[in-house]
Amino acid sequence: MSGRRHLGVLALVLGLGVLITCWRLGSTGVVDETPPLFAAAGRAMTETGDWLTPRVNGLPRFDKPPLVYWLMALGYSLPGQMVWDPLGSWAARLPSALSIVAVMLVLADTLLRWPQANRQQSAAAALTAALSFGLSPLVLVWSRTAVSDALLCGLLAISLILHWRRFASPDRHRWWPAWLVLGLAVLAKGPVAVVLTGLTLLLFGALRRDLATPWRRLRPLPGLALTALVSLPWYFLELLVEGQPFWDSFFGYHNLQRFTSVVNDHLQPWWFFGPVMIVAAMPFSPLLLLGLARLPRQRTSPEQSLHQFAGCWLLAVFLLFTTAATKLPSYWLPATPAAALLISLGLGRRDRSLGVAWGSTVMIVLLLAVGFLCAPLWVPLITDPEMPTLAADLLASGLVWRAAGWFSLAAMLGLVAWRCTAVFRLLAMQLPLLCFHLASLIPIAELADQLRQLPLRQATQTLMNQQRPEEPLAMVGAMKPSVHFYAGQVILFEGRSDGALVNLADRLANEQRRGWRGVPLQSPGASPTVLLIIDQGTILEKHWRGLHPETLGRFGIYTVWRVERTRLNDRAAELMSDGVDADWRQPRPERF
Repeated sequence: MSGRRHLGVLALVLGLGVLITCWRLGSTGVVDETPPLFAAAGRAMTETGDWLTPRVNGLPRFDKPPLVYWLMALGYSLPGQMVWDPLGSWAARLPSALSIVAVMLVLADTLLRWPQANRQQSAAAALTAALSFGLSPLVLVWSRTAVSDALLCGLLAISLILHWRRFASPDRHRWWPAWLVLGLAVLAKGPVAVVLTGLTLLLFGALRRDLATPWRRLRPLPGLALTALVSLPWYFLELLVEGQPFWDSFFGYHNLQRFTSVVNDHLQPWWFFGPVMIVAAMPFSPLLLLGLARLPRQRTSPEQSLHQFAGCWLLAVFLLFTTAATKLPSYWLPATPAAALLISLGLGRRDRSLGVAWGSTVMIVLLLAVGFLCAPLWVPLITDPEMPTLAADLLASGLVWRAAGWFSLAAMLGLVAWRCTAVFRLLAMQLPLLCFHLASLIPIAELADQLRQLPLRQATQTLMNQQRPEEPLAMVGAMKPSVHFYAGQVILFEGRSDGALVNLADRLANEQRRGWRGVPLQSPGASPTVLLIIDQGTILEKHWRGLHPETLGRFGIYTVWRVERTRLNDRAAELMSDGVDADWRQPRPERF
C-alpha cells in the first residue's frame, strides 16, 4: 500500500475515533459513584500543587497509581478551563477518550503494515478492526468514563502490539518501546499490566511451541528493568512519604485482597467473563467466536502470527480475571482490542461457518431493532429511584425509535451486502451503528444526566449559595462524591442508618482532614448549624425525623437542609444511650 493511502486510512480512523469518543464529551457531568473521585483527585493536584499523592475530600486516595490523575490534572490546568469546561467532565474524561483513539490507530496501522489475509482488502480490514474495537459496548461506555480502565486498556494494548511488531519484524522495530509503554501502564493501574503481559507472551510461545524466539527478540529481562525504571520511582516515593497506610491500601486491599477475596459485594460465578465477552462484542459476537474457532494451531510465520497473538491475549485476560475473586465487567476491557482483531482476522476464509456466523450477526442486529421498536413494552419496567421519570421521558424523547431505525438500517445493509466480501459487509453494518452511538446513545446519556445528575448539581449550588462562614457541609443517605467535586470543599458523607447520624454529630466536632477540621459546638467560632443534602428515603427514617430543619430547596429526590447542631447532638445522645456508637474512626479502604 502506498504511503499516501496508508496515511489516508489512518486519518479516517483518527476522525472516526475522535467522533466516537470526543463528540459532546463534556456535555454531561461526572456520573456517581467512582468518576467524581478520580476527577476530584486530578483537579486537587492542580489546586494544591501536590502531584505526588492523589487526594479526595481531604483524604489520600490510594486505590490507583497517579498517571490518570496527572493526565486529568493537565486538562484542569489549561487556561480558561472553567469557561469551556463548566461541568469539569471534559478534562476528566479526555484521558479515557484519547486512549481509545490511540488503540484504534495502532490496530489500523498494524493491519496496514502486516496484512494477514488478502492484501487487496487491508484498508477495509484495518477500518473494521478499529471500528470493532471503538464500537464495542464496553468501550463506548468506558471511553467516556473518568476512571483509569480505558487508560490501562490503551497502554497495555499499545505495549502488547509493539511486542508483536518486534517479534514479527525484529529488524525494523526496537525492543524497548513496548517495555517503556508497559511502565506507563503500571503507573495507570498497577502490577496487573505486567501480569497480563507475561501471561500473554507465555501463552503465545506455548501455542507456537517456541519460547526461545520471543525471549530472544523481546528481551524480557532488560525490558522489565526498563518497566521498573519508569514505574517504580513513584511507588517508592509514595511509600516513603505515606508509609504503612499506602502499603496496606494499595497493595493489600486494592490489589491482593481484590484478587483473593470478594470486595464491595462483587461476587460473580466463575463463568462470569464468558457472557461479558459475548456482550462486549455485540452485535458481532458470532464473528468473535468464529475468529476464536479459526485460531491457527500450527506454527505460522512471525509476520502472519497476529491471529495467534490476539487469541492468546484474549485468553490471558480471561484466565487471570476468572481466577480473581472480585469480578467486574470493566476487567474485560483490556481484552477488547484482542477481540476486535479476532473479529477482523476471522473473516479471511469464505465457507459455511462464515455464513452461519454472518447470518447470526444479522439476526442479532434485527432482534435489537425489534427490541427498540417494542420499547413501550419494556421501558416502563425500568425503575430507578434516582430517576423516577426516566421511562416516560425516554419514550417521549423518541430516541428509542431513532435507535430502532439505525439498527434496522444496519440489518438491511448486512443483507444487501451479502454477496460482498466479509470485511466490506462488516464495514457496511458498522457505519449505521456509529450513527446510533452519535444520534441515540449519547442523547440518551444526556437525558439521564438531566434526570440523575442535574438535581445533585443544583443541590450543591444551593449549598454554596446558602453557606455561612465556617458552616460545615454534609450529605446523608445516598453518598454522591460529585457533591464534593462540584462544591470544591470537604463534604462529610454518611449513610442512612442511626449510626450514620451519630457519626455525623461526632465528626462535626472531632474529625480532621486536610483543608478542614471539626470544631466542638462549645468552641469559639464554631458554626451552630450544618448544611446537608438528604434524599427522600432517608428523610422517612425515624431517627432523621423531628430535627426541625430549615428547608432551603428541593431538587429531584434531594432536599437541602440547615440543621441546628444542638438538635443533632441531642438526637445522637439519645441514640447512643440506646447502644448506637460512632464507628467512623475505624479504617475503611473505600472511604472518601
